[in-house]
Amino acid sequence: MTMRDGFKRIGAASMRGLALVLAGALCAAGANVERAEADDWPIFRGEPGLDGIATGELPDKPELLWTFEAKGAIVSSPVVVAGRVYFGGDDGKLHCVDAVTGKQLWAFETLDMIEAPPLVVDGTVYIGSSDFFFYAVDASTGELRWKHETDDRVLGGANYVRTDAGLRIVVGSYDSKLYGFDAATGENLWTYATDNYVNGTPAVVDGKAIFGGCDAVLHVVSVANGEGSSRVELGDGCHVAGSVAVADGRVYFGHYGNEFVCIDLATNETVWRYGGRRQPFFSSPAIGAKRVVFGGRDKKLHCVDRATGEAIWTFPTRRKVDGSPVICGDRVVFGSEDGRIYIVGLEKGDEQWTFDVGKAVISSPAVVDGRIYIGANDGRLYAFGAKPAEVEEGG
Repeated sequence: MTMRDGFKRIGAASMRGLALVLAGALCAAGANVERAEADDWPIFRGEPGLDGIATGELPDKPELLWTFEAKGAIVSSPVVVAGRVYFGGDDGKLHCVDAVTGKQLWAFETLDMIEAPPLVVDGTVYIGSSDFFFYAVDASTGELRWKHETDDRVLGGANYVRTDAGLRIVVGSYDSKLYGFDAATGENLWTYATDNYVNGTPAVVDGKAIFGGCDAVLHVVSVANGEGSSRVELGDGCHVAGSVAVADGRVYFGHYGNEFVCIDLATNETVWRYGGRRQPFFSSPAIGAKRVVFGGRDKKLHCVDRATGEAIWTFPTRRKVDGSPVICGDRVVFGSEDGRIYIVGLEKGDEQWTFDVGKAVISSPAVVDGRIYIGANDGRLYAFGAKPAEVEEGG
């Protein structure tokens, strides 16, 4: 599995990895979930359970506000904190740009492509690179705070949790391990070994990291000490390459056994299965109150009933949908490898807006204050939204 449609991504533009990740924040066990401010999207999928839900409303017809051009494809999914957008690029750089103007504020260079999404916590950006290192970078200046070498590339995003002993960072690697770091010092506190690549971002809920692996297992691991509390065997060929989403004690994800599933974490039992088609699911889901939305390699966006897994609608694109959709109100925004960014209605899956980039869109959107930020393989980060009203002279 060394080709682009497998799991081990080669460090070249023609065989680039798909970094779909996750992140989030939880207080120590038994504490309340720490949620981002409404005008921030600090982690892949927006919050700790990776539910892909944005607050606010999207404009009816978003306009292109600005683009930022990097020197390589942007597979990394952006995050937005305090008026700044952070994202990685195949140019090997972690970029920071102004959310309003798109002007570059700084860039931090690594030795290989960055396809992982960043995590921003307490003024620090945490991100992995294909150069086998995981980095902590000052969010204001772009200066290195610490780095830790792994035994393979890091394509998934990081997550975090606050404990009595301090802030803890968790991230997976293609060396088949999940790592727990001290956020302040970079000390590797523990490692949890799996039997194959860890490609996605772990969700963090109730002090536990929850993630699927290319070993076809759903893992549940204590963030405090790295001990596994449960393993759910998914079956031969059911490799999990994307990030899971967790809501109300259930975990939702797709796998390479051509199914999308819902599993109850209390019982480790499968609640429902959707699929049986000829193509797998890589995209991470958005978990609405009653509906779950996710992309497929069958060139469609899928919407199913959250309780039963029954199909509600599908929306066809011209290429596979490996990026992850975001639900904002009664609308869904996502990109496709057909080079287009779409908004469809959550109720019926009807197309409401589209923008033709011209190159594959694998990056997943960040949605903040009615604005959409998303990268594309043309090397540009795009910002869409309502254009500010012009102020008349003398007004």
